[in-house]
Amino acid sequence: MADYRQNGSKGYLLGIVLVAVIGGLLFGYDTAVISGAEQGLQSFFRSASDFQYSDALHGFTTSSALIGCIIGAFVSGIIAARFGRKKSLFLAGILFFVSALGSYHPEFLFFQKGVASLPLLIAFNIYRIIGGIGVGIASALCPMYIAEVAPASKRGALVSWNQFAIIFGQLVVYFVNYLIIRSHASDPAVQEWTTQIGWRAMFVSESIPAGIFTLLILLIPETPRYLVLNGQDEKALEILTKVNGESKAREILGQIKETAVEKTEKLLSYGWIVIFVGIMLSVFQQAIGINAVLYFAPRIFESMGLGDPMMYTVFMGIINITFTLLAIFTVEKLGRKPLLISGSILMAIGAFGVAFSNILEEPAIVPVISILVYSAAFMFSWGPICWVYLSELFPNTIRSQATAIAVAFQWIFNFIVSSTFVPMYNYSHFLAYAIYGTICIVAAVFVWSLVPETKGKTLEDMTVLWKNKTKHRK
Repeated sequence: MADYRQNGSKGYLLGIVLVAVIGGLLFGYDTAVISGAEQGLQSFFRSASDFQYSDALHGFTTSSALIGCIIGAFVSGIIAARFGRKKSLFLAGILFFVSALGSYHPEFLFFQKGVASLPLLIAFNIYRIIGGIGVGIASALCPMYIAEVAPASKRGALVSWNQFAIIFGQLVVYFVNYLIIRSHASDPAVQEWTTQIGWRAMFVSESIPAGIFTLLILLIPETPRYLVLNGQDEKALEILTKVNGESKAREILGQIKETAVEKTEKLLSYGWIVIFVGIMLSVFQQAIGINAVLYFAPRIFESMGLGDPMMYTVFMGIINITFTLLAIFTVEKLGRKPLLISGSILMAIGAFGVAFSNILEEPAIVPVISILVYSAAFMFSWGPICWVYLSELFPNTIRSQATAIAVAFQWIFNFIVSSTFVPMYNYSHFLAYAIYGTICIVAAVFVWSLVPETKGKTLEDMTVLWKNKTKHRK
């Protein structure tokens, strides 16, 4: 007990962070499950007799969850400020669970199972949007939750674990989808099975981690920052003591109380530049095109003439995991800016490698390696580091509002990229990747010129930093 009072409990901190990052795993799982299910889903709805399931409708259905993500991100700030970070994450878990079951059986109560129709397509997309709302809430609040409980010296690495969980969730669902398809690979009627049942099995598999996350959220505490903002200083001190030790906890509590005026300060109290930087970090994370690769990986590898594209997708997921770990173990040593800039440059090289391999007719190994370089570079830079920045960039007083706006822009551009990739890719492989490569270069210049380094700073230090910048501009 004396040691816990003096130094805090690493086990306690690790436990609550692990629960929070399951939200990141569900974020990755929910957004990537469509990559394996979309072809079976397309075949199913093409059998409808009351409407024609066009490529445009399929593009919308594939991306419909992103509409929910935008909604969830926008409302996350409101519900986080009103109901707290913990209750908001619990709501996200419920939405994940409902979406998994509803996407598996969209016919529930109203439609005949196995008969495709336009009303059934609408019901399916509603369930996907419900899950997307959960993703939008979790994407904003999981990093925020971790940042608000973690010590400054460990915050970057711990928030980066959320990105690891996102990529791990994608890898898990790639593997689950692969196993589901392989389980009936020798069946002569495998195509019919995939059209009727396979895609359903992929969606319902998410209900297991969703249920676990929802129950575990009940066991973790509210964040100290939120508790102070709502006048619960004693509870905040208790949690801070468990994490940091009593002496450090009282020091942090004092810093939080000095800046805890979230309910009275306006969004632009620290000027427009802090909001602009947060929004543009989110925009660049998506505009560089990574989700066009992650969402359509099997289709891309298939277009390169590779056998068993799902296997290559799983392999890409393993590489992504490896390079996300690189970020986790270097972010507190190298800093945020160097990782973002170097990652942007390597992504540009990978994107241009894919672009030029298409017009120079290089062997398939060239675009494959280029895609893997592009993806790996994202995983040690923009993938985790953008979330680190969004969790620590904004002052305490406007964090929930500013994070919600920035994350909403992230999902808006995610939707734009994912919905435009297929037509742009079909029109010109070179054009698609040349555009992404150019944006990567612009992103590197933006980070170098406008984004501050936050390594080693407390969340309260950021309040002082932006307040000073506001004074200088005046």
